[in-house]
Amino acid sequence: MSISWNDFEKIDMRVGTITEAVPFPKAKKPAYQLVIDFGELGVKKSSAQITTLYTADEVIGKQVIAVVNFPVKQIANFFSECLVLGVYIDSNDVVLLQPQQKVINGSKIG
Repeated sequence: MSISWNDFEKIDMRVGTITEAVPFPKAKKPAYQLVIDFGELGVKKSSAQITTLYTADEVIGKQVIAVVNFPVKQIANFFSECLVLGVYIDSNDVVLLQPQQKVINGSKIG
């Protein structure tokens, strides 16, 4: 299925830095509750199923790429405000998408 360029332009992907990460015991699958700083866009929260490959402590300070213009999604008692992007590997675990170099939080992906 193809999408148009106009469809792609509707997706707002930005770089942010994870400032907090805590286990999310109420999630159906193991996950962390993340707080991500997107610079001028502000701080957003997200739930991420990345517990197999990352500890909560090691993701703090990492820059990640996220879709920031989805509607808020409630997951158990938590409201996720963005979707952190990653790559599914053979084990079905997620490897975070990250910029190769440090960039300004809130930088737009295009």
